[in-house]
Amino acid sequence: MNIIVCIKQVPNTTEVKINPETNTLVREGVPSVVNPFDENAVEAALKLKEKHGGKVTVITMGPPQAAEALKTTIAMGVDEVYLISDRAFAGSDTWATSYTLSQAIKKIGDYNLILCGKQAIDGDTAQVGPGIAEWLNIPQVTFAVKLEVEGNKAKVERMLEEVNEVIECPLPAVITVVKQINEPRMPSLKGMMRAKKAEIKTLTAQDIEGDPKNMGLNGSPTQVVKIFTPPPKEGGEILEGEPSEIVDKLISKIRERKIV
Repeated sequence: MNIIVCIKQVPNTTEVKINPETNTLVREGVPSVVNPFDENAVEAALKLKEKHGGKVTVITMGPPQAAEALKTTIAMGVDEVYLISDRAFAGSDTWATSYTLSQAIKKIGDYNLILCGKQAIDGDTAQVGPGIAEWLNIPQVTFAVKLEVEGNKAKVERMLEEVNEVIECPLPAVITVVKQINEPRMPSLKGMMRAKKAEIKTLTAQDIEGDPKNMGLNGSPTQVVKIFTPPPKEGGEILEGEPSEIVDKLISKIRERKIV
């Protein structure tokens, strides 16, 4: 069974920086980590490989520094990694990102299953995984809390707000996972040594043979017009006195502001 896992390198939440000219995240030189949900996807892929055999390939789209995220997955035990990197991809929204990743997956080929984290913690859109499925015209199942593969079918338990549901779908398919699906393994010493020596294969826009109209800023139908920090909230008012006096004051304030 050959599994492709799509991961993303995301900025540390305390180190987010914005380019004021392009209104896009500054990733170069910013401390980054592997998107936590994607680590769960990698772990799910490794467990399926241990049970069914095959190969786990991890891909990520980003600047050259995203290679560090790929090395983390090598240390976890994946077989092969690809960095999808080109200036032509800069500024991609979820539409352009999912298109670019789908083109890279077509280039790599030979897959039975594609796994993604349910969303990235920097964008929180949860759109890229389903977008990849649409571009590839294959089934998708989101928010997987349990995943089993039997022959050419996947049995997925989805975590919804109030209930869970079980879905069966044919393979190949795209499945996005939630953190409750597993506990990602720690990189082994042997894995870390392998990651240190690993050669990261890079695919450019020319390599994946993508349509420039669907890549980068030019291929992004959604664009950030303005980014600003909201004004700080003003301090609240503390009402003092006896309980009955405080109630009267509170009711008076509510009426003044015409809340009720």
